[in-house]
Amino acid sequence: MKSRPPRSAIVIGSGISGAAAAYFLARRGVDVEVLEAAAPAAAATGAADGAVSVASKRPGPMMEAALRGIRLYRELAGEGLFADLFKLRSTFIVASSEQEAQVLHAHADALASTGVHTERLSRAETARRFPVLSPNTEMAVEVHGEGHAIGYRIVHRLLTAAGMTVRRDEPVRRLLVSGGRAEGVETSRGILKADAVILAAGSGSAHLLGLRDTFAPRKGQLLVTERAPQLNAAMPGAIMSGRYLLSKGSQKTADAGKPARGIGLVIDPLTTGQFLIGGTREDTDNHRTNDLDAVSRILADAVALVPGLAEVRLLRSFAGVRTAVVDGLPLIGRLPGLENTYVTTGFEGDGICLGPVAAKAVVELACDEEPSIDLAAFDPARFAGIEVAA
Repeated sequence: MKSRPPRSAIVIGSGISGAAAAYFLARRGVDVEVLEAAAPAAAATGAADGAVSVASKRPGPMMEAALRGIRLYRELAGEGLFADLFKLRSTFIVASSEQEAQVLHAHADALASTGVHTERLSRAETARRFPVLSPNTEMAVEVHGEGHAIGYRIVHRLLTAAGMTVRRDEPVRRLLVSGGRAEGVETSRGILKADAVILAAGSGSAHLLGLRDTFAPRKGQLLVTERAPQLNAAMPGAIMSGRYLLSKGSQKTADAGKPARGIGLVIDPLTTGQFLIGGTREDTDNHRTNDLDAVSRILADAVALVPGLAEVRLLRSFAGVRTAVVDGLPLIGRLPGLENTYVTTGFEGDGICLGPVAAKAVVELACDEEPSIDLAAFDPARFAGIEVAA
């Protein structure tokens, strides 16, 4: 016999995963309090590239979760919640060298083996379909059925639809634990109690879980251009350089004392007529600054791939830090030893795609329902060192 949903819940964090958890809880009639150390979408969600995508994934649990994530965006768009926020489009992974082409062919085989709809385009086909690309383009793979969403807009919509007022500037100091359950939390302003607790605080979850060495900061620098409607309209989808696949997990540095850095390239034509261009993968938590070297290299690569961008002005650059987990998989599920406490965090650069579906899954767990995704690979219990700060 299934138990009833909790009457009340506390959600820690108001990024995309926390906002989605609040939404799915409220939809079930649960009384929800959302606690935030700063402001909604103030961290990784507000500095994300917005990809709702499997294009860079390899077969395995992350790809399966991303496919479910895209499906959820489609469903919520169909229901009207995300109708004006989720842009459906393809991703074109582009090879500019023979080395990238070899990697891309193998990657296309892997995507196709899991049922992802892909199409390989020869040099001539790529030039016909995507005439704004450099003539040096060797080939491309179109990954169909992908999408894009601006993280802070999704958060605002979820919180508004849930009727949530976020308790801003109220960091959680510890969980109140008794008899294998969390009775509530202690914040900077006092004590709150609830039937269930969901941790969705990104790197802020580390001190609550006692897992400081399990999380790793991963900085990304991104650029936004002015509007260029004609060039934007000539792009049938987002561009991902084959170098992006090579850059994942390949951060390197030649200078002692500097953080490891990998640079890939993604160019996304936004509905505003602008372009979002990224980016870097850096092993540092210095999220406040961009640097000339990174911005120059990203722009040079972008212009080499889409020469028309040389005539488009850069409006701004920004950076953010995503929370990664040392084994490359997020933490999603029930915390070991606490029957009413759940975590959804550690998505690195996949939070916009995976945040909502992961939040939905932990809400389903909290309500004694079958989770929307298989959580076995993401089980927090795989880290034996979890020790809840109580």
